[in-house]
Amino acid sequence: MAGRSRETPLVGGWLGMCALLACNVASLAYFIRSFLDDRRRRRTATRPVANAAGVHPPPADDDDDVAIQPPSSEQHYIAAVAPGAVLNLELGDPTMYEPFWRGVGPRATTVIPGSDTMSYFSDAGELCWFLEPEFERAVRRLHRVVGNAAVDDDGDGGGAYHFVVGNGATQLFQAAVYALSCDADEESKPVPVVSAAPYYSTNLQLSGHFRWAGDANAFTGDREYIELVCSPNNPDGAVREAALSSSSGTGKPIHDLVYYWPQYTAITVRAAHDIMLFTLSKITGHAGTRIGYATSIAWLWLHCFIALSDNQWLRLSDCRWALVRDRDVARKMVYFVDRSTIGVSKDSQLRATKILGVVSDAYELPRAAAAPPPPRLFDFARRCLAERWRALRAAVAASSGAFSLQEETSGYCNFAKQTVAACPAFAWLRCDKDGIEDCAAFLAGLNIVARGGEQFGGDARCVRVNMMDRDQVFDLLVRRIASLKIEQPDYLDAF
Repeated sequence: MAGRSRETPLVGGWLGMCALLACNVASLAYFIRSFLDDRRRRRTATRPVANAAGVHPPPADDDDDVAIQPPSSEQHYIAAVAPGAVLNLELGDPTMYEPFWRGVGPRATTVIPGSDTMSYFSDAGELCWFLEPEFERAVRRLHRVVGNAAVDDDGDGGGAYHFVVGNGATQLFQAAVYALSCDADEESKPVPVVSAAPYYSTNLQLSGHFRWAGDANAFTGDREYIELVCSPNNPDGAVREAALSSSSGTGKPIHDLVYYWPQYTAITVRAAHDIMLFTLSKITGHAGTRIGYATSIAWLWLHCFIALSDNQWLRLSDCRWALVRDRDVARKMVYFVDRSTIGVSKDSQLRATKILGVVSDAYELPRAAAAPPPPRLFDFARRCLAERWRALRAAVAASSGAFSLQEETSGYCNFAKQTVAACPAFAWLRCDKDGIEDCAAFLAGLNIVARGGEQFGGDARCVRVNMMDRDQVFDLLVRRIASLKIEQPDYLDAF
């Protein structure tokens, strides 16, 4: 008996170690599969289709996909898109902004000496100790210029907003959900997280504190819940309020205002919600201002009680920030970012500071009489998107009922001082062709990759299409949509 009692802890220890090892092996296999799938999808986006004889060109080596050239102010290297190429419009890659920043030139250049940004800390005495003060000032300034968020004391007694910076959209959303759920009553855990369909696919995964509960319009119950309110909404661009009433005090909203900027929608009010999320990439197009990090799934299970989504095992993220009214909620969000990534890259924050400064300067600083007007980001992006929406609506009309789009809306914009039409970052395209139940699969026949509506809790006959890709990609999209008519079955012959 004595010998058996000494062996019991040893057996338990071995079982624990085996379980931990199995978790790490499973997470490694999952990461490798996701990495390969992502790599295959990106290669497919630039691979030409078969020629008329049905022969595919030989695949290029990994290093030959796009020639890597040193940066140059004289020449810019953009891979040409073949007429029959696969158009990958599934992701929200904002490469539409490249011509604008080429026009800005060296004014947006950031130089960081090798001796700078060496410490973990930006200011150890601040709530968000990894936040660069210059970045916070640049963000608050831009919000004041545009008037889309109350970054200061709004006069209702709530005080000024606390500023939290994070690595990309998903991390700060996860941080906010963690902050709102970690101290909930045990009988309320895991706290349901909901959003009105069609909702942005946030990839909310395993947690001991919260769980994904789907469409807010289908949610019932009197327990605590968290509602994600995305406005303008991703994927359909609709302006939204919370779908559920929080008058009982059980509901806690998180407002994702990534697209609440004047190139996408009318700025009608200075938003003053308890938690507001924003990101650099959808303002200026700098989705590549990022830093990489790797996270162990086992560490997260044991310490954060959360397993992040497949694109976060090795994630590259753009600068994102939150304006948070409650200091304790902000403190918990900072803790989450600290535990998961030990802060946010200072280099990314400094580059974002310079970029946002260029945007604000163009609207705030007086212009010399003889000097040419400085490039204005929001004016450029609105013109580009307005032209694209006109072209896409004309193409959909030319398809003779094969497709339809979300309705066009407009409103008075306090920033532009005029009534403007909404120009969402994504088209919510519906396939109305008889017999087609899966629009994403149907568009694949046109060599167009789009994200299916079922991934947003919506109809599979709808897809989300990125409106922010390069001009040549968008032009091909318009031509292919216009070429398809209900009475024309051989639509691929058109290109």
